[in-house]
Amino acid sequence: MRALQLVAPSTLAVVDLPAPVPGAGEVRLRVKACGICGSDLHGMDGSSGRRIPPLVMGHEASGTVDAVGEGVTAWKAGDRVTFDSTVWCGECGYCREGRVNLCDARQVVGVACAEFRRDGAFAELVTIPQRILHRLPDGLSFEEAAFAEPVGVALHAVNRAGEIAGRTALVVGAGLIGLLVIQALKRAGAKRIIAVDLDEGRLKLAKELGADDAIISGSGSIPEVDVAMEVVGAAPTVDLAIRSVRKGGRVVLVGNLSPTVPLPLQIVVTRELDVVGTCAIAGEYPEALEAIASGDIRVKPLISASVALEEGVSAFDKAKAPGALKVLVVDETAVGKHS
Repeated sequence: MRALQLVAPSTLAVVDLPAPVPGAGEVRLRVKACGICGSDLHGMDGSSGRRIPPLVMGHEASGTVDAVGEGVTAWKAGDRVTFDSTVWCGECGYCREGRVNLCDARQVVGVACAEFRRDGAFAELVTIPQRILHRLPDGLSFEEAAFAEPVGVALHAVNRAGEIAGRTALVVGAGLIGLLVIQALKRAGAKRIIAVDLDEGRLKLAKELGADDAIISGSGSIPEVDVAMEVVGAAPTVDLAIRSVRKGGRVVLVGNLSPTVPLPLQIVVTRELDVVGTCAIAGEYPEALEAIASGDIRVKPLISASVALEEGVSAFDKAKAPGALKVLVVDETAVGKHS
C-alpha cells in the first residue's frame, strides 16, 4: 500500500509499505479521508516523544471496511465507518467506569512512543480494533466524518463544563477546537458565548458559527462569565480564562500547548473556582456523528484544503500555513476537493 510516513524527525515521504493484515477482532479500513491534527504538527519534530519515526501518523479518519479478522461479525466489507482515536482495553477500572479516555492500557492510533507503536491512517489501509469503530450516518460525507474525532473532543470538553443551558461562556482560542467548542456550547444551550483570539479572521468565523461576541485578545476587558473554556494551553490564556470567571464558576482546560503554566492560585481559592481538565473523548463519538450529520455542528467551513495522499507532504505544508484550520489527506477518487 501507499502511505505517508514520518521517516525522520520533521521529514515525511510517500512510501510503499506492506498492506496490514487484520488480526483477531480487527477490521482493515480503506481510508477515504484523514485530518492533520495539531498534535501531528507539534510532535513530528520529535519534541513530544510521541511521534517516533518511522511512523504513519493520522488518527482523525473515515473510510470503508476492506477486510475483517477472525471473530468479527458486526462489520462487513463496504461498511462506512470512523473510529475512536483512543484504543482502550475495556477491562481496567477506568474502562468499566466508562472513562475509556483514561484507560490504563491506552494507546492512540498514529502514535509511537516509548510505551507503544501503532501506525495510523495517512495511508491507503489501516487496521483498527472493531470495538472502537462507529458507523457513519447515511449521507454523511467522508470529509465531514473525519471530523468526528475533534468534534468528540469538543463535546467531551463541554460535558466537563457541567450545566451550560442559560449560562454565559468564554472561549479563549478560536482555532479548530475552539471553533468546535463554540458550536458545542451553542448546541448545549449557552445564553451568551464570547470568543477571544488574536486573529481577526478566526474571530469573524467564530461569530458565523455561533459566538455572540468576539474580542481581540488584549484589546479590552472581558465580561465576567459563568464558565471559561481555555483552548490554547499557554500561560497568558490560562490566566485570562481564570480571571474572567465569576465566583463559584468553572474553568475547563482544553489546550495543553505548554507542559506547565503559572496558576493565579489566590483567585482560584478565594473565588472557589472549579478548575478541571479534559482529555480526548469518553463515549461522545455517536453524539459527534449525529451533531455533524444534523448540521448542529458545521465542519465544512473549517476545511482549509483537501490533498491527495500522493501529495501528502504538501498537505503538511498547507496545514502549517497562517490561518489554516483543518487540512485533509484524502482518497481523491472518493472525496470532493476543496481549494
